[in-house]
Amino acid sequence: MDLEGKVAYITGGTKGIGLGIAKSLLQQGMKVAISGRSRDSVDKAVNQLNGGTNVLGVVSDVVGLQDEIDAVEHILKTWKRLDVVMANAGVGHFAPIDAMKPEDWNQMINTNLNGVFHTLKASVEALKLTEGYYMTLASLAGTNFFATAAGYNATKFGVVGFTQAAMLDLRKYNIKVTTIMPGSVASHFNSNEPSEKDAWKIQPEDIGKLVVDLLTMHPRTLPSKIEVRPTRPDLK
Repeated sequence: MDLEGKVAYITGGTKGIGLGIAKSLLQQGMKVAISGRSRDSVDKAVNQLNGGTNVLGVVSDVVGLQDEIDAVEHILKTWKRLDVVMANAGVGHFAPIDAMKPEDWNQMINTNLNGVFHTLKASVEALKLTEGYYMTLASLAGTNFFATAAGYNATKFGVVGFTQAAMLDLRKYNIKVTTIMPGSVASHFNSNEPSEKDAWKIQPEDIGKLVVDLLTMHPRTLPSKIEVRPTRPDLK
């Protein structure tokens, strides 16, 4: 894919991995729309990206299908096309299963799992027109289970399975589909505040570089599921 002038939509793009991906795509000459759940967070991220008319901020909560439909319609009205969609929005709550709050379980299911479906459902017809690329941000927790993570594991295992099945459904339209499964990332996830203590972790710009590499790979080749982890976790 020649990225110059192409249009991307990143959910949960106001900070962390989503913002890092947005920065990387802007550097490639793309137009980038980012979404978040509040106008303040979206406006702050748009100002931080400093991309002028190549950046669009939309307020959308992926829990609601209509929110995502409205977001995609706004992008199409603004830029007339949509080439890349990154379903990045996600939340995490961690507790032993006997202590897991039902409201935390439901928020993870609605955001992490239903959200990726809503984002794809809202954008798939536009991606058919451009023979575009749909990506999900899963996690190594989508293949490695661990204590206190039953809810999070359930959603991320689901995201991986959903994305791989969607890949098989959509490749006949020349739409490429990939799930990215990072390990520890220096982001704001789970109320973390990135600092020097996170230097050993994957950085958001590393995921951004990975997304660029995927988009510029020869179209005959599709890395459909990618695990990525810190090289030296023992340095923490």
